[in-house]
Amino acid sequence: MKVALLTMFNGLNPTYSLVTVVAEQLEMLLEHQISVKLLVSENCLNAPRFGVYLDPRIEWVPIVNHIDDAPIIWHDYSTTTLPLHDSFSQEASVIAQDFVRALLDVDLCILHDILYQGWHYIHNIALRLAEPKLPHLRFIAFTHSLPIVPPAELATCMKGRFMPMPRTLFAYPTYSGLPLLAQQYNLPEAYCRVVYNSLSPLSFLCSEVQQLHLAVPLLDADFLIVYPGRLTPSKQFEKVAALAGSIHKVTGQSVTIIFCDFNSLDIDPLTYKSQIIESGITCGLPESSIHFTSDCGFPDGFPRQGVLDLFTLSNLFICPSFSESFGLTVLEAASRGNFLILNENVPALYELGTKLHAYFMRWHARGLEHDLFEQYTPCESHYYEAHIPFILEAFKQDTALYAKTQVRLHYQPEWIWHHQLKPLLQSALRLDK
Repeated sequence: MKVALLTMFNGLNPTYSLVTVVAEQLEMLLEHQISVKLLVSENCLNAPRFGVYLDPRIEWVPIVNHIDDAPIIWHDYSTTTLPLHDSFSQEASVIAQDFVRALLDVDLCILHDILYQGWHYIHNIALRLAEPKLPHLRFIAFTHSLPIVPPAELATCMKGRFMPMPRTLFAYPTYSGLPLLAQQYNLPEAYCRVVYNSLSPLSFLCSEVQQLHLAVPLLDADFLIVYPGRLTPSKQFEKVAALAGSIHKVTGQSVTIIFCDFNSLDIDPLTYKSQIIESGITCGLPESSIHFTSDCGFPDGFPRQGVLDLFTLSNLFICPSFSESFGLTVLEAASRGNFLILNENVPALYELGTKLHAYFMRWHARGLEHDLFEQYTPCESHYYEAHIPFILEAFKQDTALYAKTQVRLHYQPEWIWHHQLKPLLQSALRLDK
């Protein structure tokens, strides 16, 4: 499959939101090995490029914007009562010929505001002139502004902004706009689809987190747990894995643990890692859900900035540590909007967690006067499972945490690709077949 994105950009100013939207779609297409053409105004070829626009896999295709050495001036026909300028038909014909040239080897063309914006009306009409000469081609027409109610009276020459186009599906970033989108183009709502604008949180994070994401999926778990620390039994890593397993077992929701670990002299790391994994598996967590950064290219520890960036993505912080003098990691996790579950038996964690409204559970601990060793009745896994409903309820009551989790899960490129953009491409390719 070969896909063209028709934007008619004159430049690549990143403050222009559509430049960002197109960049996100380019990244999705290229990530999934789809050949891409980018159709822009010929004036755009010398514009500075950045990010994905530097990718050599993109085939840049300039579309004519001059006649006889004179530039084609784009007129804004948002006001539908304006008469067309005198050279409109000639210019539209020249552009249409260039569209045919550019799209002959393409299976699907994605339009961005071409059929909507008044200043693209000449490209709208040019594309409609070219379309009969491209019978193999299917289209997806994106609208990025609130659709327009067709005026009651409209001159024939201005009907292009309110007409469907053959072999075309129409797309909008929210479901609330679909009825009006269908009304604007006088077509059944079944021809309209939703594709969210995406936010790629990884693009704002450090290179180490992006490197880690190549080995560990960081965006798609319902519960993402990050626990940094020296790989020693006193940090009770196995308790994190066990509680995570109980959450998965009781809720059926996906859980990923990232242990940002580094070796200690207290225990052989391979032996302790096996114990941690076994604790998680015993309580219901798949082994594939447990990850150690020391096994992912960071044997000497994950950078501090990377840990803070991981806390930006995670939503659950479990600290069953046997002993803490303060609990700085708790502050770091809290500062990045994580739900806190702390060891009630550790005085420093109890003091800090009380101020931060943390959720408390009881694990073995070093107290102020003597060590405490919990006895669970009938067993430890039952103790965890009894707490899960209370944890979930408290978790759900935190609206900011809920919003953070939803953004990571459902407004990031991979989710949008698999649930919206890829199905849309497949549906468009089946039109009239």
